[in-house]
Amino acid sequence: MSSASRCRPWNVHRLPSAEAKVFLVTGGNAGIGYFIAEQLASTGAVVVLGSRDAAKADAAMTSIRSRVPGAHVRHLQLDVADLSSQKTAVEGLGLDHLDAVVHNAGVALDNPPRRETKDGHELMFGTNHLGHFALTQWLAPLLLAAPAGRIVTVGSFAARSERLDLRDLQSTQDYRPKRTYGRSKLAQMCFGFELDRRLRAVGSTVRSVVAHPGGALDSLTPSRPPVCVTTPGERLRALPAGLLVQGKDAGAWPVVRAVLDPEVRGGQLYGPRFFGLRGTPRREPVPPHMADPAVAADLWSTSGELTDTDAHLGFR
Repeated sequence: MSSASRCRPWNVHRLPSAEAKVFLVTGGNAGIGYFIAEQLASTGAVVVLGSRDAAKADAAMTSIRSRVPGAHVRHLQLDVADLSSQKTAVEGLGLDHLDAVVHNAGVALDNPPRRETKDGHELMFGTNHLGHFALTQWLAPLLLAAPAGRIVTVGSFAARSERLDLRDLQSTQDYRPKRTYGRSKLAQMCFGFELDRRLRAVGSTVRSVVAHPGGALDSLTPSRPPVCVTTPGERLRALPAGLLVQGKDAGAWPVVRAVLDPEVRGGQLYGPRFFGLRGTPRREPVPPHMADPAVAADLWSTSGELTDTDAHLGFR
């Protein structure tokens, strides 16, 4: 790669070609996941939408095809929160390699009561973190079969102000929805950075990268009916907020860069340029509490026990 290409600024509206590549986006049928899928589809890649709801996935694929002529999109029946179904779901991909997975699917609850997954885990921690932790094991052979596979974990700005309580990861003792959500996203991000350390230790070609969307509001998001509909009135009322935050289409930009940019390296963090809340994507310094090796090692060990997952996640 020439020095000129290395210095060329990343342009969110002129993405590099990714023809012949295959990307899986969990939760790609709605929210930020939808816009990640739409933007990746514009590169010529095959984009697989991992979703438990076939009807919503069909609507998302119809919308993407209407905006990206010739888009190569397909659906994978996938419930990240149902650990026992993951192996069968991944086998249903029918692929010989996977260039990147975007660990995006998530749950955010605003009010009690505390809820649990089918496997008995607190719903947000079980879906956002444990589900993707376990899914990585089943995807490992496909990622290793790619020339330079990537695992992009989607975190949250909310994780900056949280700290993990390793004695109460599932909020059984003290459940506060917003805090539990922030901690579940922090767990995801800690996992992404720890995974990078472990991949490097074994000399793997797979990279683990973390990205977050900053502040992304529905009211600032362009309509993609029937996937999402924003009325002119909603957009008008949200204009003042647009000084600080952005829509979910822009929230997808850091994640898409983490997937596509050839300059991205494992262990890096990408987010919006301005205060980590809005703007074009850039590399950010990793906050120390997200990269603490001791905390990450404890989280990894506990996550493996809770999901009955191999400690190496298939990357030996």
